[in-house]
Amino acid sequence: MMVRITVIVLLIMSSTGLMAQPHAAFNLFLDLNYTSAERTVELYEGLSGRPADIAALRGSQLSLAVTASLAQKHLTTEHLEHSLEAAKFNQSDGDDDFRMRPARAAVRQIRELLDAVRRRNFGQRVVSTVEQLFPADARVNARIPMYFVAFGHQNIDAFVVRITWEGDVPRPAPENEGEPVIVVNLARAVNYGGSVDECFVGLLSVVAHEVFHAAFDVYKRGAPFWQSYYATDLPPFDELLDLAQNEGVAYYLSLIQRTGGRLPSDGLDRAEATFQTFNTMCAELLSQRTPPGRVAEIIRRANTSGYWESYGSITGMIVARQIDQSLGRVALVETLRNGPRAFFSTYLQLMKRDRGIPQLSPLIQQELARRER
Repeated sequence: MMVRITVIVLLIMSSTGLMAQPHAAFNLFLDLNYTSAERTVELYEGLSGRPADIAALRGSQLSLAVTASLAQKHLTTEHLEHSLEAAKFNQSDGDDDFRMRPARAAVRQIRELLDAVRRRNFGQRVVSTVEQLFPADARVNARIPMYFVAFGHQNIDAFVVRITWEGDVPRPAPENEGEPVIVVNLARAVNYGGSVDECFVGLLSVVAHEVFHAAFDVYKRGAPFWQSYYATDLPPFDELLDLAQNEGVAYYLSLIQRTGGRLPSDGLDRAEATFQTFNTMCAELLSQRTPPGRVAEIIRRANTSGYWESYGSITGMIVARQIDQSLGRVALVETLRNGPRAFFSTYLQLMKRDRGIPQLSPLIQQELARRER
């Protein structure tokens, strides 16, 4: 099962601000399902809960599938039932693939966060945040299921997958088939801060990132430019640019929500190093001598390494941030309409004005110029 792993909150203003604009055709609804999280929390609390019933829930099955994929283990519903049984009686479960021991220990915080999510209009706040990054005439009409769980892989906070259902069992679907669903692990979200408010803000940040990806996917399917763009086979270089824009804007949305768009004190130095890696990887992708296996590895690692090491995502984040802060939100939004080449070409114009920002290589500049001709 392909997983988008990532790690934003509500600021609909600020100098980098999410300025309100009309979005008459932006109709995105998050269908929130809390059943797995509620039943699991009750089991952790020792109040009630049959492991077999909890394991059969759709949210639980989604968490099971992704945990098995990332752990590279053959994990079945029976494994999940056994883990829930052990958690119910506070017993050891070997490798604890679903991380239920720490979740059970944090059950009070999980309960408080779950209650806060249910009270505070969580879904609409996320949608309102994401909506501001889309063109005013963007046509997004979708209802996206979102499942809350209280266990899962130790490295996953939230994820979006495209699946089909066989009864209540999810099956991975090809890129353009099935339905997108979002899964949120509250047992990870309680690590976002020392208070319920801090955790709530962190959870908004994470989920907004994932909802952006889902909404961008829906927008692309109805936009003439993007339909034409994907109608041809993209060479690897363009695949990386596409990933960098998609992930980069989502990462920047996270940065806005967490810090108002400010980088950490060593952020520019780390961004410079990331750009250097990005430049090197692009050179390999543009070379005729790079074997297919290496090409696939370059694309995969662009968004699945550590935060600053995910050279595609972080380069895209810096590009989005610079466009937004130098040219304004309208300019950034327009790059979502006009695609990855416009995204990076806009940054090249900023490089001419400011040699102090991280630099894309002459090879990338030449390739972008060639494609514009």
